[in-house]
Amino acid sequence: MPKGYWIVNNLVTDPAAYAAYRDANAAPLAEYGGRFLVRAGTQEVREGPANPRTVVIEFPSLEAARACYDSAGYQAAIALRAGAATGAFIIVEGYGD
Repeated sequence: MPKGYWIVNNLVTDPAAYAAYRDANAAPLAEYGGRFLVRAGTQEVREGPANPRTVVIEFPSLEAARACYDSAGYQAAIALRAGAATGAFIIVEGYGD
């Protein structure tokens, strides 16, 4: 079964509020088997527009990635992120996993 991934590319506008979101998302990510592959490391944009913070989280399956996003715990974390960051959030199925 292919793995699932969250790919997030955002601009943090309120670091203190974003830190609260980051703390709140730890429990739902652990519950659904989320594992950080990329967490805002050095980024070099070669083509196209991009925000300065990129995160990639791996899940055991696409279903787990979706379920985590839809969970009450993660939805509560999203409420903390509102106004603290803008950008793109993509859930995608892995290839050849």
